[in-house]
Amino acid sequence: MGSAGTAVEEDTEAVAASGVADPWVTIVWNDPVNLMSYVTYVFESYFGYPRVKAERLMTQVHEDGRAVVSSGGRERMEVDVQAMHGFGLWATLQESGARGAA
Repeated sequence: MGSAGTAVEEDTEAVAASGVADPWVTIVWNDPVNLMSYVTYVFESYFGYPRVKAERLMTQVHEDGRAVVSSGGRERMEVDVQAMHGFGLWATLQESGARGAA
C-alpha cells in the first residue's frame, strides 16, 4: 500500500485552503468485497462526479486504502457516510483539521 495518510492530508489541506468554517470530510475505505467498477458507479451516481473524477477517487481508494470523497458541514458528511453504507461501502467522517482556519 502507498502512503495513505499523505493522500488524506493533502485532501484535507485543500479543504482547509478553501476557507470553509469547520469542514468535515467523508472518507471511503478500501474493502475486499466491492468491485472497482461498482465503487466508480457509486461515486458517479451518488455524488454526480464525472467518470474521470469517480475513477480517480476509486483508484485512490484501491491503491492508497482510502480517499476523501466529499467535504462540508458535519451533518452533510453524516448523510454522505450513511449513503455510502447504504451502497455497501465502508465510510467514515472526520474533522478536516481546518477548524478556525477561516
